[in-house]
Amino acid sequence: MQETGNKIFQQAGGQAERASTNVNVQANILKKPRLTIRIGQHTLTFSAIDKTKANSIVYEPYTVRSGISMAANLREALREIDLLRNGWQRAMVLIDSPVLMIPIEEYNDGLKDTLYNHAITGRESETVMSTVLPQLNAVAVYSINKDLKLVIDDHFSDVRFTHVCAPVWNHLFRRSFTGVRQKLYAYFHDKKMNVFSFQQNRFRFVNGFNTNLAPDAVYFLLNIWKQLAFDNRRDELHLVGELPDKDSLIQELHSFVQNVYVINPRAEFNRAPITDIKGLPYDLITYYMKN
Repeated sequence: MQETGNKIFQQAGGQAERASTNVNVQANILKKPRLTIRIGQHTLTFSAIDKTKANSIVYEPYTVRSGISMAANLREALREIDLLRNGWQRAMVLIDSPVLMIPIEEYNDGLKDTLYNHAITGRESETVMSTVLPQLNAVAVYSINKDLKLVIDDHFSDVRFTHVCAPVWNHLFRRSFTGVRQKLYAYFHDKKMNVFSFQQNRFRFVNGFNTNLAPDAVYFLLNIWKQLAFDNRRDELHLVGELPDKDSLIQELHSFVQNVYVINPRAEFNRAPITDIKGLPYDLITYYMKN
């Protein structure tokens, strides 16, 4: 099992090195550009490096039709959106689906389907995917609709998949080294909340909750805070993304936790032009701004 984990880690290291893209150095990107497709439960967006502007991207949301499947929506988008008519062959697909986190030393690729379908029900007909997170010594296991994956694979010759939260986990993990206090993070997106904390180069806690209501978010966060035995006066709670009823949420949390912070992408990334794009999710900002 350890040998399997090490092999996965080594492969992931090579993949991460090949995939790493600094938006400030675009020479390799311009030769073989990669389209980024972000697929939420009810959202679909497309983006790519803007060759005409440094540190910026072209971002195009697609209005999803509720009466047809996401696979059908993607087929329609591929025909309708101007950005997609550039003959793209390479794509990075960010998938938003329930995730199972497995320590890298315990991961067995042959068992991922069984483990995922046992832990997360109702998705037995979907294709189970995995993304190795070398920095966090973990493997994120998630799923994608088979018809949707078929459309993507048929349209692009070179496709990579990852979970929508992967760039956020990696970025906030690096950010967590600032200061000595323990930190709990909550990322709000797509009417849900992903909560996580790190300890000794690993996840200490990671879970997701379907909610777009401030009272629910407060309930979940304070229960996790208590479960992890965080200090109400010393430790820190960091919020980022599309906060529901922001003022009420922060006020309620401040009643119990002294150090509550809202991460501002514009300040965090030194006013990079990408942070001015309206509606751009934090996961895409961290994906494009990764080192």
